[in-house]
Amino acid sequence: MLKYIVSLFIVAVIGVGAFLLKIYSDIRFDADRIINYSPKLTTQIFDRNDKLIANIFGKQNRVYVNYKDIPPRVIESLVAIEDTLFFEHSGINPEAIFRAAIKDIKAMKFVEGASTLTQQLVKDTLLTRNKTIIRKIKEAMLAIKVDSKLSKEQIIERYLNQVYFGHGYYGIKTASEGYFHKNLSELNLKEIAMLVGLPKAPSSYNPAKHYDLSTARANMVINRLYTLGWIDKREYEKALSSKPIVYDDTLTQNKAPYVVDEVIKRVSKRYKDIRTGGYKIYLSIDLQLQNLAKEALRFGYNQILKRDGNETNSTLNGAIVAMDNHTGEVYALVGGVDYQKSKYNRAIQSKRQPGSSIKPFIYQLALNLGYNEATLIPDISRVYKDEKRDKDWTPRNYENNFEGLITLEDALVHSRNLATINLVNLIGLGNVHKNLKSLGFKGVPYDLSISLGSFGISPYEFAAKYTLFSNYGTMVKPLLIKKIVNKYGDEELFKPDLKVINEPKQAFLVVDILKNVVLRGTGRRARIKGLETAGKTGTTNNFIDAWFCGFSPDIEVITWYGNDDNTPMKKGEAGGRAAAPVFKYFMSRYLKLHPETKRKFDIPKGVKKFRRGKKTYYFTDISKPPKPTTIQQEGDKLIF
Repeated sequence: MLKYIVSLFIVAVIGVGAFLLKIYSDIRFDADRIINYSPKLTTQIFDRNDKLIANIFGKQNRVYVNYKDIPPRVIESLVAIEDTLFFEHSGINPEAIFRAAIKDIKAMKFVEGASTLTQQLVKDTLLTRNKTIIRKIKEAMLAIKVDSKLSKEQIIERYLNQVYFGHGYYGIKTASEGYFHKNLSELNLKEIAMLVGLPKAPSSYNPAKHYDLSTARANMVINRLYTLGWIDKREYEKALSSKPIVYDDTLTQNKAPYVVDEVIKRVSKRYKDIRTGGYKIYLSIDLQLQNLAKEALRFGYNQILKRDGNETNSTLNGAIVAMDNHTGEVYALVGGVDYQKSKYNRAIQSKRQPGSSIKPFIYQLALNLGYNEATLIPDISRVYKDEKRDKDWTPRNYENNFEGLITLEDALVHSRNLATINLVNLIGLGNVHKNLKSLGFKGVPYDLSISLGSFGISPYEFAAKYTLFSNYGTMVKPLLIKKIVNKYGDEELFKPDLKVINEPKQAFLVVDILKNVVLRGTGRRARIKGLETAGKTGTTNNFIDAWFCGFSPDIEVITWYGNDDNTPMKKGEAGGRAAAPVFKYFMSRYLKLHPETKRKFDIPKGVKKFRRGKKTYYFTDISKPPKPTTIQQEGDKLIF
């Protein structure tokens, strides 16, 4: 009989051993996923002042935190409520397992767990939540192996980054920033207790949905800390009475969707894991100015609708781009009046005709060829044969009149179409076409219609072109992304892309004329008290497009309005009426936010003055004044 029992025992031991060996063989490599922990991480996008613009992620929103950046009080609170002997056991707690087993046997079901933090990490990372004997055995085996390979600090770090904290937040840093809008180092004891109490039942204890349950659970954590003697009575009472503010945010927290869409589009070409790689992307965008630009665009939109008498026009829309003249850093980019209604980014994706806002580029060429501000050009009507359409083309001025000979300055200040077309004829269509293409304009037709901007360009591209003036002859590409940092801390920096086109003295001549566009020309609605500004209006046939391209000594703002289906807006919605006031709205408020901004344009070296009659003009050694019959000197002015 004894021999039979011994044999049966040996067989049982061998059977159990084989069973355990089989389980171990199934899981022996699984622990590597925790030992060599590499979770999917959220990419975060920040503005120029390190303010969070958006979180970009796949299935799990997780912002990683290193152990050294986890406050000691967080660790103490976690250990107190979940695994008091964490720093003493070897992955499992035999005493707790035995105690739980007795209760489970008496109840004939699983009524009490005995999982250590290591076991919880294993379960959350590698196993299902099904309560079976086999799963518990696997959990224990893996916990022992993990504990033997990692330090306690490494296990804590992995645990606090892996587990779910409710509301779509994975990891304690994500939860801290999401629920409380705070870094971990800024949390008080009650907030810490709310967070470490969450993993037990994330949905039930979600403070954004069940505040009372969450605070009750937090009080249990605080009581446990006090019972263990890890906090004193003063801390205990203060924490119990604390009532933290909890935020119920969206997971992305996307504060600039048009910008974020463009950034993702650009970086995903190079960084394939952009949604899971844990990058930090720093932009040139200023969230305060981004919101101001959105507000300004909405202001102009509402004004157009009000004048139109149609407050439900579903096709009217607009775009605005604001950037630094000298570095190209984009402060604001808004691709439409309502992202929720239309995600189409008109600031970048749309190609709209610039109309008369193309004219400064033509006048700059004329000045570079020796013309000056006072050069007389004919503002008269002509009939042109349109061979492509086999009909005549009779361009006209906006005012339906003509003035004969006018100065080059007045022609641009008052946006005279006929004078501009005649100027193109004088300097040569070929020269103008070649020059525009050399500046990077695309789709430029080889006919006189280019005088009136008869080709497409986006506001974002146009902003780059206008730096030819706002940056005194040096064109700079818009710079949206300043820096990308990967999860290892490696940085990729982006620098301004500059190209010298003209000498500052030549560019200033156009700047001077564009100042007068705002002071007494088609851009009068853009005038701002106490700030010198320059700019050009643009309106296409039948009021299909309305532009204002303006700048101060420091900042440039490009604004466009039109119907998405290219149908005309109401008659009279020209650039000076529809778009110029938006520039004023934005810049006047920008001035209050940044009173330190430069107020007046510099006059470059090599620029001098001459007077013709009662009018004073600027000239250079390239754009010389007209040959006089008599010359008088008055200070630094030549009088003809």
